[in-house]
Amino acid sequence: MSNRILIVDDAAFMRMMIRDILTKNGYEVVAEAQDGSQAIEKFKEHKPDLVTMDITMPEMDGITALKEIKKTDPSAKVIMCSAMGQQAMVIDAIQAGAKDFIVKPFQADRVIEAIKKTLGS
Repeated sequence: MSNRILIVDDAAFMRMMIRDILTKNGYEVVAEAQDGSQAIEKFKEHKPDLVTMDITMPEMDGITALKEIKKTDPSAKVIMCSAMGQQAMVIDAIQAGAKDFIVKPFQADRVIEAIKKTLGS
């Protein structure tokens, strides 16, 4: 069975890039969200195996969403996506329970490596 993934990013083209990398590598994208509050809803609805979460988004940022998702499901596996120069936020995210982070612009092999490591596959 393929792993089910929720992609969270406010930029549609970024979601498309990640979706493309994931589907080419045999992962199933079950849902996409464009902000933190949508991410929480979709997480509860789809119960994905893994979430890729953008850090900076309007409405609700990725770290707040991560904390809420972790309250819902402490075993949730979330990988943060950050732009260069967001190290402080990445540290916050790891402390809040993120498993790993990937930096934009995405490199396919790094994305897959982070996902495999996080899923333990």
